[in-house]
Amino acid sequence: MVSNSWIMANQPLAERLRPKSLETFIGQEHLVGKNAVLRKMIESNNISSLILWGPPGVGKTTLAKIIATTLDRPFYTLSAVTSGVKDVRDAIEKAQKQQFFNRPNPILFIDEIHRFSKSQQDSLLGAVEQGIVTLIGATTENPSFEVITPLLSRCQVYVLKSLDKDDLNKLLNFAIQNDVELKKKEFEVVESESLFRFSGGDARKLLNIIELVSASEPSDKVSITNESVTDCLQENPSAYDKDGEMHYDIISAFIKSIRGSDPDAAVYWLARMVDGGEDPKFIARRLVISAAEDVGLANPNALLLANAGFDAINKIGWPEGRIILSEVTIYLATSPKSNSAYCAIDDALAMVKNTGDLPVPLHLRNAPTKLMKELGYGKGYKYAHSFEGNFVDQQYMPAKLKKERIWHVGNNSQENTIKERLKKWWGNRFDQ
Repeated sequence: MVSNSWIMANQPLAERLRPKSLETFIGQEHLVGKNAVLRKMIESNNISSLILWGPPGVGKTTLAKIIATTLDRPFYTLSAVTSGVKDVRDAIEKAQKQQFFNRPNPILFIDEIHRFSKSQQDSLLGAVEQGIVTLIGATTENPSFEVITPLLSRCQVYVLKSLDKDDLNKLLNFAIQNDVELKKKEFEVVESESLFRFSGGDARKLLNIIELVSASEPSDKVSITNESVTDCLQENPSAYDKDGEMHYDIISAFIKSIRGSDPDAAVYWLARMVDGGEDPKFIARRLVISAAEDVGLANPNALLLANAGFDAINKIGWPEGRIILSEVTIYLATSPKSNSAYCAIDDALAMVKNTGDLPVPLHLRNAPTKLMKELGYGKGYKYAHSFEGNFVDQQYMPAKLKKERIWHVGNNSQENTIKERLKKWWGNRFDQ
């Protein structure tokens, strides 16, 4: 018979340290901290169907298991990658058989629910509506894009965040002090910057790196430094990415190559994603964002092309969809670049946060009633189309901000043309 200690020693560190209760769960205080919404639901023994949305390694699967254990519910799990409609129906049938003696309904956990097809999601609807199962879905993608509306409307969505530095530090200390294998060695944490940077807020990555550094040290003393972490990862480039989380690093390289106007690199990273089985809609959405964020007003047609590419991907699918993605990628990479629109909205949001709800100038206010007109709403407003060139100089910003600038013209031919037009209207207001 194989001993439990042997099994434990051969499990990955991340699995050995998987929390079994909320008390040992690190991170997501906004959901499971004291008086937080999800903790209160669990403590009240009343959980509804929900979707946990967040990046890899932040505890989505663990949290689902803790909920089932705490509430003493039967727990069925499916992976959207390997399960079909038949698997969903089999799981629901098993759940129905559990419904006796007023026992609470089982929990059906679906990992990567964003990969479920419409027919697979449709097969869940009836069971969720009738209360045969409480659905908990986990996704790294925005569920409003990937989950069908009828199913999404029956689930509460909770957003999980990447672990911050304090969370990662807690997890590091907990692992060293509590893991049965790590306790056999003496750890010294000299530096943690590289450890935390490479983990990227991902608990599983952090534990994988700790395990890797520990295994690379032949003695019973392990020193964690920036150099030791970097050296281990250079020698084992995939060791901390066992579950495909390179996905986030590659999409980052892809977008940065487009931003940097390197079509060769951009298409290379695109090929890496295509070869790795990445969801084409995920790539297409990032291209739409890049068109607005990085190309912007330097070439407004980029957003039109990226959006057309997104629509075409939905119509065409694989394998021809790779050509569409390649065309859009090369077009964006070779386009002139401007982030003026991106910076403008961020600056405007910061201004709103700092200045609060400033009043709308009276002449710009809507005046649908007699009383509003008597109060001066809309008085003095000048209708631009009634003036030569369809322009009239009047104040549109709140009085307190009338001299503030938000949008700054980018240095490219397209926006220089816009600048000349603005200068004709507003004089030197839009000079850099």
